[in-house]
Amino acid sequence: MGDRPVQFEILSDQEVNFHYSKFPWVNYQDRNLNISIPIFSIHGNHDDPTGADALCALDILSCAGLLNHFGRSTSVEKIDISPILLRKGRTKIALYGLGAIPDERLYRMFVNKQVTMLRPKEDEDSWFNLFVIHQNRSKHGATNYIPEQFLDDFINLVVWGHEHECKIAPCQNERQCFYVSQPGSSVVTSLSPGEAVKKHIGLLHVKGKKMKMQKIALETVRTFYMEDVVLADHPDLFNPDNPKVTQAIQSFCMEKVELMLENAERERLGNPRQPEKPLIRLRVDYTGGFEPFSVHRFSQKYMDRVANPKDIIHFFRHREQKEKNDNDLNFGKLVSRPASDGMTLRVEDLVKQYFQTAETKLQLSLLTERGMGEAVQEFVDKEEKDAIEELVKFQLEKTQRFLKERRTDAEEEKIDEEVRKFRESRKRNTEEEDEEVREAMTRARAHRSEDAILVAASSDEEPMDTGMKGTGDSDDGLLVTLSRGRGRARGARGQNSTARGSSRRGRGSTSQESATSSRTYKPVSMPAKNMSIMDAFRSLKPEPPLKSPKSYSEDIIDDDSDLEDISIVPSSKVNQRLSTTSSLSKRGSQSQTSRGVDFESDEDEFDPFKSSVTSRRTK
Repeated sequence: MGDRPVQFEILSDQEVNFHYSKFPWVNYQDRNLNISIPIFSIHGNHDDPTGADALCALDILSCAGLLNHFGRSTSVEKIDISPILLRKGRTKIALYGLGAIPDERLYRMFVNKQVTMLRPKEDEDSWFNLFVIHQNRSKHGATNYIPEQFLDDFINLVVWGHEHECKIAPCQNERQCFYVSQPGSSVVTSLSPGEAVKKHIGLLHVKGKKMKMQKIALETVRTFYMEDVVLADHPDLFNPDNPKVTQAIQSFCMEKVELMLENAERERLGNPRQPEKPLIRLRVDYTGGFEPFSVHRFSQKYMDRVANPKDIIHFFRHREQKEKNDNDLNFGKLVSRPASDGMTLRVEDLVKQYFQTAETKLQLSLLTERGMGEAVQEFVDKEEKDAIEELVKFQLEKTQRFLKERRTDAEEEKIDEEVRKFRESRKRNTEEEDEEVREAMTRARAHRSEDAILVAASSDEEPMDTGMKGTGDSDDGLLVTLSRGRGRARGARGQNSTARGSSRRGRGSTSQESATSSRTYKPVSMPAKNMSIMDAFRSLKPEPPLKSPKSYSEDIIDDDSDLEDISIVPSSKVNQRLSTTSSLSKRGSQSQTSRGVDFESDEDEFDPFKSSVTSRRTK
C-alpha cells in the first residue's frame, strides 16, 4: 500500500487472466485500493484449491486486494496457460504461471501434449517470457517430477518454486536454452543438506530481452550448519576393538560441534532480529563395528547454546552391499520390461481400461467411463466417500428429467434407446460432462460438510434427564432422534389430545408442538435401494395426495435385513405401537450393532434390557 504510482500497464485481457476470481482485475486498478507495489503470486502444494468451492489461502488475500492470484487451472485433462502481458516503456514481459498440480498428473499431461502455452500474436519475439512454476524439480520417482525439457524453448527465464535449496543464480539449460532460477525456502524447514545453503532472495532487472539477477541475503534467518563424519575414514583415531573407543568418538563429536558453534558466532550478520541460537547437525556414520553413544546425555551439554539440542547427533549406518559375481546371474529370471511400466497409472485410467475390455453385459448403460473414473479418483485421493453416490444420483436425476421432457413411453426398449442416445451425446460434449462431474463433486463435499456440522452440533449437546407428571393442561415437548442402523427403534412421535393428561411417563406431543419445540435439522439421506431405470422412470408418476391432515407417529424399525422400514400410523394407535416397537427392538438389537449417527443427543439410547417404563422419559 502506498502513494507511489505503478509505472507499468497490463495489455492482456484480465477477464482471462483472473477468470476464476470474484474480482477479475488487477488490484492496483481498483478505485477502492491504493496499491504501491502490486504482487503477483501462484499457489503452492500446501495451499492448493480444495473444498466445495475450490478455495485456497491466496483467494482470501486476493479478495482482500493484497495480491493478484494467477496461474490457476480448473481442468484435469487439458491446460491452456495464458500469460499476463506487462509493458513498461519499450520492455514487454509475458508472465506465465502454473499453480501446484500433482506431479504425476502434470507429467502425464505433458507427455500427452495437453499443456499449451499461448503466445501473443503481435511481435511474439519482442517479449521477455517469464514462467513461474511450483513442482518437483529433482527426480523423486519415475513420474513424480517435471523434467525441464518438458517446458517450451521460447521461455527466457523459469522461476522454479517448491524446492527448498537456494539456487537463486540463474543456470542455463543447455538443451532448451532457457535459464532457471530456484529461490528456495526463506527459512530452514528441515535438517537436510539442502537447507544448509545460505538463504537469498533475488531482484530481477529486465530491459528488453536482457536480464540481471541481484542476490540479496536474508539477515533474519536462523543459521544452520551441517557436517558428516565417517568413523571408518579415521582408522588412526578409532579402533573398534578398543574398549574406550566410544569415549573417543564422543570427544571427537564434541570438537566438531564446538567448531560449528564458533563458525556460527563468527558469521552472524549482526541483525538484532536474527535468532541467537543456531541449528547444528552432525551426522555420524558408524559403519565398521562401532557403537553409538548416548545422544540424550550428549545433548544436555548444549541445552543453552543450540536451538535443537536433541537433534544435534544423528547416527546412521550404510548397508553393506555384497559383491555379486557376474557368473552367478540367472539370466532366465531376467525379463524385458515394457516401456509402459515406467508410467504410473491413475485410478481413472484403470476404470477406463476395465470398461474398455469388459463384456457387453458389464458395460455402463447410464454413466460414462470418464465421469465414473473421476468420481473413483475423488474417493481414493481425497476420501470423498459420497463422490460415487452423488455422481450416480446426479446423472440419474438428469436422465430422468431428459426422459420426462421427451415424454417417452413407459416401454423398456424405448427407454433404453433414449438413454443410450442421451449417454452418447454426453460423451461427445466433454465440457458439459466435466461440468456434471464438478457439480456432483461439489454436492458430495457439501454433503460431507453438512454431516460434519450436524455431528459436531450433536456431540456438543449434553443429555438431560427431566421427569414430568402428566397433567391435564401440560404439553409434553418432543425431540425425535432419527437413527439409522440395526437394532434401533424410535417411536411415538406425536400424541393427540386424548393422550394428554395420562399418568404414564412417556414421550410425545402434537406434530405442531414438535415442530416448534425441537431443533430443526435437514433430513438424513437414506441409502436408496438399487433400482433399474424402469423403476426410476415409473417413480416419476405423480402420487395421490394424502387425505387427512392428522397427527402422525413415526416408527423406524431396522431388523436384520439391510432395508429400513418406515411405517407411519395415526397417533391414536401410539400406545399400541409403543409396545410393539419395544418388543421388536429388543429382538433386533441383541445381535446387531449400531451403524448410524444420532443427530440429537438430548435423548437416551434405547436399552432393550431395561423395562419399557424406565427406558422412556419425558423431555
